[in-house]
Amino acid sequence: MRKITAGLFIALDGVVENPHYWHFPYFNDEMGAAVTAQLGAADTLLLGRKTYDSFAGAWPDREAAGGEDAGMAKALGDARKIVVSNQDLQFTWRNSELLRGDLVEAVTALKNEPGATDIAMSGSVSVVRQLLAAGLLDELHLLVHPIAMRKGMRLFDEGDSPIPLRLVSSQAFATGVMHLIYAPDESARTGTYDDAKAHLPQSENG
Repeated sequence: MRKITAGLFIALDGVVENPHYWHFPYFNDEMGAAVTAQLGAADTLLLGRKTYDSFAGAWPDREAAGGEDAGMAKALGDARKIVVSNQDLQFTWRNSELLRGDLVEAVTALKNEPGATDIAMSGSVSVVRQLLAAGLLDELHLLVHPIAMRKGMRLFDEGDSPIPLRLVSSQAFATGVMHLIYAPDESARTGTYDDAKAHLPQSENG
């Protein structure tokens, strides 16, 4: 089964909306390497419509320009791009297609397809939320910026149940950005203090 990873730029207070307004002062080679490792090495991208529109409006021109990020632009162009949208879309960026049918069913089938690399996501917050809730997202790559935006959409919205995660790795960049990778933690216990206390050894439980 193929692994799905999601990468997001996120402020210290959880805001993920419009990172182009606050993200770039913190970009450096360390962050570039992290993004390339998660996104640029994938042969399949799963993107929400807004993220896809942003990518399609920038990366083809960067590839054509042949600048320093042309390699990344070509990798994204060559990748299979599956777009999550309720609307019929006309694609001009090569290797782009619309995800058909129910999101959970379609992504489950996608994970079961043969493939040598991960399926990568970037941004696409509403899709990330749905896949986390459905247990289909394998890794959450957060680039936590040392800034509190104080307004804007946050990664996690209100829901009926918590989503336990375990920390896979962490790295501090020179800019103060933290690169945190989380995976779902199905073994984690949730509940009240009394619930947790009941699981302590008798010597710790008083």
